[in-house]
Amino acid sequence: MNSLSLLIATLVLYILAYRLYGSWISKRFQLNPKNPTPAHTQFDGTDFVPTKNWFVLFGHHFSSICGAGPIVGPVLAVAYWGWMPSLIWIVFGAIFFGAVSDFTSLIVSVRHKGQSISEIAKTEISPLARLLFSWFIWIVLILVVAVFGIFGAKTLNAAKESVIPSVGLVPVALVFGFLALKKLPTSWNTILGLTLFALLLWLGKQFPLALFENSFLGPMNTWIVILLIYCLVASVMPVQFLLQPRDYLASYLLVGTILMGVMGVIVVHPTFQTQAYHGWNPSSLWPGSGPLFPMLFVTIACGAISGFHSLVSSGTTCKQLDHEGHACRIGYGSMLTESFVAILVLICAGAALSTTDLSATLKTGGPIAAFAKGFGTLTEPVLGNFGKSFAILALNMFILTTLDSATRITRYLTMDLMKIKNKYIATLIVVGAAGAFAMSGSWNKIWPIFGSANQLIGGLALLVTSCYLINKKQKSWFTLIPALIMLIITVSALSYQMISTWNKTQPDYWIIGVGAVLIVLAIVVFGEALKIKKL
Repeated sequence: MNSLSLLIATLVLYILAYRLYGSWISKRFQLNPKNPTPAHTQFDGTDFVPTKNWFVLFGHHFSSICGAGPIVGPVLAVAYWGWMPSLIWIVFGAIFFGAVSDFTSLIVSVRHKGQSISEIAKTEISPLARLLFSWFIWIVLILVVAVFGIFGAKTLNAAKESVIPSVGLVPVALVFGFLALKKLPTSWNTILGLTLFALLLWLGKQFPLALFENSFLGPMNTWIVILLIYCLVASVMPVQFLLQPRDYLASYLLVGTILMGVMGVIVVHPTFQTQAYHGWNPSSLWPGSGPLFPMLFVTIACGAISGFHSLVSSGTTCKQLDHEGHACRIGYGSMLTESFVAILVLICAGAALSTTDLSATLKTGGPIAAFAKGFGTLTEPVLGNFGKSFAILALNMFILTTLDSATRITRYLTMDLMKIKNKYIATLIVVGAAGAFAMSGSWNKIWPIFGSANQLIGGLALLVTSCYLINKKQKSWFTLIPALIMLIITVSALSYQMISTWNKTQPDYWIIGVGAVLIVLAIVVFGEALKIKKL
């Protein structure tokens, strides 16, 4: 199949889904731009701060949700099961599952004064559901910070040219935020910020830095510590000083990466070189991959649906939404944009690389290296030999923004669950727990359990919004059906992973224990939801 035809077809489907299905859901919630949002009614100058331009919030939300997930997951899925089943789930999963979860979580949170999805569970289901769901989310968020901390360290350690722009973006964002507060027009501020960022990109290419090669902890663990210190500082700063301007500027790089990829497909338009379908269970070729059901769904993860997205929607985005008229483009539109990134990654892995190249690169460098090589090949007519470096830098921007937002959201939850009033102590607990996970195992040990747990939160978030609609005596099938499907998929995946590791010569009791706890928590929350009348 020609990659250009596939790209055009998916783009048309996403546009139609946004215009038709997104608008239909908006009507179900009776969105009104005149309704005051929590950013105004609970303004505190730190977390509840309205964005002056909807694209600033779009940049924050998109940058936060689009981490390494839509890159790592599709690359692995194409290698394991083939590009066709991966394509089907990415497209239809995003339209009917992921975008619905992100959008409805945002709206329901706005209607509950900016409360998180776990807090809403208390009102719409029961106090017990809220307590268990909160602990469930806390565990998964620690895994999020750990996994993306590992990926961030890998990219900074492997791609030396990304060090200067990745680190330099922080002071540039602070300057941007300061000038914005001084009422400098957004257009002039944007030009200045992007000019400084372009300079950082050039400096990174001219002066690649190989740091911490001889450090006591080793380069990987040293970078993990530095990233966690960054999370500690950035997640307690007022959002208008760093989070909003940094994500706004990073969104230009991320959108630029998408445009470069699209231009590459238009110019090169390679046909798919890898197989469309590899078989139901490719474990003989790829040990640990598992059967297509349920493992493909949790492997692709964020490219189709992600529970972490619903936590961003109800954690930071809802506190910055200027008015409800922007909710669909930010909630539903951001998820479709991320899914489009996953489609580009699928093309990089399945069309820009041959089966041999994909397998060899995965085994030696992992999924990030495979994506970078495919993107470099695809964009060579546009970016020359800068394509691979450009891809790594964009990925690093995704990871850094996700780390910041995830730490901030986990800090909110930690303060609530552990009754801690000091935000600095709460954040220390978060980065300490995440650091312990990150330094105790490799990414491929954490990724499978992370994917299953993350998707399960997506299903539970849809369950909470379904209960909200039922309590309001509104139609809920468009959230309830995907909620039930995701609960079946993810509990099946966790069960499969627990049985598989139990049968190994050396069972991984960490995976077995975490999987068992998550399944029990999910079943109890679902049982509490069943008590809702008409569910």
